[in-house]
Amino acid sequence: MTTPEGVIQFNLSFQKTGALNKKWIQRIQPWRHILFKLNLIGQSAEKYDGYGYGNISERLRQRGRDNASRSFVISGSQTGHLSDLTVNHYALVTDWCLKDNGIISSGPLKPSSESLTHAAVYEAEASVNAVIHIHSAELWHRTKKLGIPATHPHAKCGTPEMAQDVLRLLNDASCRRLGIFSMGGHEDGIVAFGSDVMEAGLKLIRFLALP
Repeated sequence: MTTPEGVIQFNLSFQKTGALNKKWIQRIQPWRHILFKLNLIGQSAEKYDGYGYGNISERLRQRGRDNASRSFVISGSQTGHLSDLTVNHYALVTDWCLKDNGIISSGPLKPSSESLTHAAVYEAEASVNAVIHIHSAELWHRTKKLGIPATHPHAKCGTPEMAQDVLRLLNDASCRRLGIFSMGGHEDGIVAFGSDVMEAGLKLIRFLALP
C-alpha cells in the first residue's frame, strides 16, 4: 500500500496567519481550476482512501537578486475537494531543509503534504518557478512507454526519501528538459515543473495528449 497523500510527514514549523497576498496566487489560480475540472486535482471517497490529491505551487520571485528565492506559495493541506481556492486556501513556505525533513511555513492553512517534494524541485533547479503535482492513472501506468523519468518505488510521498530521489532525477539534464517525472512509489502521482506555471501546465497537457 502506498503512503496516503494528505498526511503531513515532514517536520513542520507553522505559524497561523491571515490570508495571503492576492498577487501571490493570481498566476496559479487559473491552472488550479483547470486541473480540478480535469480531475487531476481533487478528492473522492472512491480514490486514495478518501484523501485529497494533487497540489500546485509557485516560487516567489526576488527583484534585483541573482539567487533563487527559497519562498513559495502552495495550495493548503486537504483543499482537494474545493473547485476554486481563495487567498485563505494557500500557505507560504519560507524555508526548508531536505536533510532534516523540515518545512517552515505560515498562512491560514498548513501547506500541502507534498511541500517537501516541491521544495526538492526548487532546490534542484534555480530556473524552476512553478511545480504541479497531479494524479493521473493514465500517465502513471504509461510512464515507461512515454519515456517519463520516475522516482524509485520505495520512495513514498511526502518523505525525505522522495525529496532526495527528486534531487537525483533532476541531476539529469534530460529530466530537466522534459519538465516532468512520475512518482514510482506514489500511486498515479505525476509532477510537472517549469519556468512558470504556464510552462509546467502545458507540459502536462502535452503528455496527456500523446497517443
